[in-house]
Parts: sequence; structure tokens; C-alpha cells
Amino acid sequence: MSATEQNPPTLASLRAGRSRMRAVKGASPSATSEQGSLLFASSEPTPAPPAVVPATPPAEPERRILTVAAVVGRIRQQVESSYADIWVEGEISNCRPAPSGHIYLTLKDESAQLPVVLFRRQAQLLRFRPADGLAVLVRGRVSVYESRGQLQLIAETMEPRGAGSIQLAFEQLKARLAAEGLFDASRKRSLPAYPRCVGVVTSPTGAVIRDIVTVVRRRHAALNLLVHPAVMQGASSSSSVARAIRWFNANPQYADLILIARGGGSLEDLACFNDEALARTIAASQLPVVSAIGHETDFTIADFVSDLRAPTPSAAAEMITAAQHRVEERVTMLDLRARRAIRLHLLESRQRYTRLSAPAVLARVSASIDRRSQRIDELALRLDRAVHRRQRQQTERLRSLTERLRRQDVSLRLAATHRQLERLTLRLDRAASALTAQQRTRLHEATARLQALSPLSVLARGYALIYNADGTLLRASNQATPGQTIRARLASGEIAAEVTAIEPSSDASNNASEKHNA
Repeated sequence: MSATEQNPPTLASLRAGRSRMRAVKGASPSATSEQGSLLFASSEPTPAPPAVVPATPPAEPERRILTVAAVVGRIRQQVESSYADIWVEGEISNCRPAPSGHIYLTLKDESAQLPVVLFRRQAQLLRFRPADGLAVLVRGRVSVYESRGQLQLIAETMEPRGAGSIQLAFEQLKARLAAEGLFDASRKRSLPAYPRCVGVVTSPTGAVIRDIVTVVRRRHAALNLLVHPAVMQGASSSSSVARAIRWFNANPQYADLILIARGGGSLEDLACFNDEALARTIAASQLPVVSAIGHETDFTIADFVSDLRAPTPSAAAEMITAAQHRVEERVTMLDLRARRAIRLHLLESRQRYTRLSAPAVLARVSASIDRRSQRIDELALRLDRAVHRRQRQQTERLRSLTERLRRQDVSLRLAATHRQLERLTLRLDRAASALTAQQRTRLHEATARLQALSPLSVLARGYALIYNADGTLLRASNQATPGQTIRARLASGEIAAEVTAIEPSSDASNNASEKHNA
């Protein structure tokens, strides 16, 4: 390996070589070529050149050929080192959320545009949804996407442009009040160790007061809470809270300290607690004031002016009742834990900085993972487009082949239709024959049943039907009289007869004997 490959040129060496070229401008071609070769030489001191023999032509400078990846990589390193932390303001266009959770967009103004990528872990922390046409303020670092050789901004945070003015007003008011000494620790008062009553300034219908009551009842059941209703959001919130603080100061017999409590919210929701009049009212309060506004990461002017700031309303209730839980032991324990944590932190810091550029290595690994994740998103998009394009081509080809086949297979379709017609005709003949045979069988069975039930069949077995002269059917012997002419219908023909005697049936004799015996 040559010395040039071992020691690649640095930005300082390149600038030095360029200045030397300007110094020797107008010199002989050989001197110019020697100076030009310094651009590609190593950063080590170069020995004096040997005397030039006029008869020998000067040697050409050694070429150093770099790959595209090497050039882009060096450009990326230079850009990332120069623009590691910048703020850029512009309008969002071409916003494309990816399935992986990353967000790709373009930040533009009247004359230029800049691609921006917001990776998933940063996108999850946004309090708003980026959309086309939205003016934003982006903080991040400039890098180069090597697969495309494209300059892009890797965003860390993003906020609407309107939020910048709110933050500016917050910082200006904070600086002015701090200059007046309202934030000084010397003017802050300690809370009473065992308060009898706490004046709570909050909304009586919200979840905050329920949380405070739950904590107080669990830790200090004897502590009283006096709630002064106040508007905790909106334009009238600051004046409402200030009015409640003045009321407690005008009636100090009711409360030993004041607690201002509100749940979390956006920057705009908490803007009412950045009011200057409210801050001065808190500073002028004769009673100690505890602020418990928002979450742990939310800070307002009221927090800085108050005597004590709690991260949450529940934490404020715990701080107020801390004396009930052995304050000294807790302070000692926290002191020991803090000392152990400091020693551990110092030890870890020493070990971390003894390793060679460990933070830089972690940063490069994180950046490499981000670039590969972006590459995966790009390849997934290309694969999806290729699959859809291939599917459309195959569908169009299938449609064309089907149309050609439909036009060219007329004979096959006719033969298949003819065979189907023959099969259907055969099935129809079989069905007609079967239906005829079935109906004939049913006819025979019905005829047989009809004949079996016919009175003529009974007469054929030797029975006869007896009628009176008027044609009335005789069913008992007592319906006839001696000397009466009757007709008998036989299986074949009729006969006429005269009744000579009547004999009662055995059932009638039995009935008569039973009546006689009775």
C-alpha cells in the first residue's frame, strides 16, 4: 500500500496545495506540474524536488482514481460535519408517510427545495401530523443519501411555524422576569411541614382534583382541601387563576398554602400560564404557591415563579404530604441514592471516554441503520410498482389470448354443443320413458284399489242387496213385513220375491229375553 493510500488528503492539505499553485502561477510548465501534483500527495512533508535535467521530460503526476461510493461518502462526511445541527423553515410538499413509520417530505420555498426524512422514532414524538402546504420549522442535520447521491435533511424535531412565535414570546417574558429576580431561589419560601388545609385552584369537574383527593386521602387523611373553581384553559384562564390566588391571600385563615393544578395539554393549551399578570400575582402571594401544571416535560412561567414546581398534580399532593412519610429518612435515602448514582455515572463516563470514539461509532451505526431503513422503503416501493406492472401485463396478455381463442375455436364449440345436445336428448327420452312407466304403474295400482273397494266385488262373493218396493235399501229384518214384495240385487241381475216369514236376528232375541227377565 502506498503512502498516498495510507494517508488520504485532508481539506487543509488540499487548500495548502491550491495556495501553492497560486503562488507559482506563471512559472515553467514543469514547476506547475510539480505544484499540481501536491493536490494529490499525502499530508506528510514533501522533500525538495531533485534538479531537473533539461534533456529528460518531467514525470506526469500520479493519478488517484476514486470510486463513486468513496466520493459520495467523503462528501457526506464533509456535509454532516458542517451542518450537524441546523434549523430550516419552509413549506411541506410531497409528504409521503411510509408503512415502516418513516415520513418522507420535501421542504421548499420560493426558489429552492430540500428533501427531508423523519424517521419513525422522531415521528412518534410529533404533536401534529405533517401535511402538504403546512409551513414548519425543522431542526436536524444535513446528510447525503448515498444510493442516489442526493442531499437530504434528517429531521430530529418539527413544529408548525406558528409555534415558534409562542416560544419566542415565552423566552422573552422568561428573560425579563428573571432579570427582575422573580425566579431567584432566595425569594422562594418553603412549604409548611404539616399544613392543615390546602387551597386548590383547579377545575372542580376535572380528573385532576380526583387524583389529588385520592393521594391526600391515602397519605394524609387529616389534611383538608379547599377548592376554588377556576377556568384552566382559554383566554380567561389567567385572570381566573389570579383571582383565586388573591382570594386565598385575602382569607389566609382558610388555607396554609396554594396549589395550582392542571392536567397535561399542548403548548397552546398551557399558554395561559405564561401570562405576565398571573406571574406577578403568584410572586406577590403571601402564601406559598405550588404549581402542578401539565406533565413532567411541560414548563411554564408560573412554574418558575412559584415557590415549588411539581411535575404532575399527583406528585404535588405527595410533596405536600411528604412530612407524613418520614421526611428525614427519605431525604437521607435519596441523598445516598444520588451519591451512588453520581459515582456510577462518573465511573461510566470515564470508561466511555477511555474507549476510542465510542459515541462517534454509535452515531455512525445509527446513521447507517437509518440509511438502510430508507433504502428498504425505496426498494419496497419499487417492488410494489414492479409487481403491479407485471400483473397488468399478464392480465392484458391473458385477455388477448382469450379473445383470439374465442374467435378461432368455432368448430370445437359447435362439436361440444352437438354432443351436449345429444346427451340432453338422450336424458329427455329416458326421463319421458321413466315418467310414462311410473304413471302406468300408478294407474294399475289405482284400478286395483278401486276394484277392491267396489260393491260389485262384494256381490260377486255371494252377497245381495235387498230393496223395498219403493227402492229403499233394507238393513234389518224388522224393516220388512210378511207378504211384502222385495227386490234382490245380485252380482249379475236382480230377482223379485215375496216375504213369507220374518225371523229376528240373534242379537234381537237376546235383547228381548233380557228385557223380559228384567
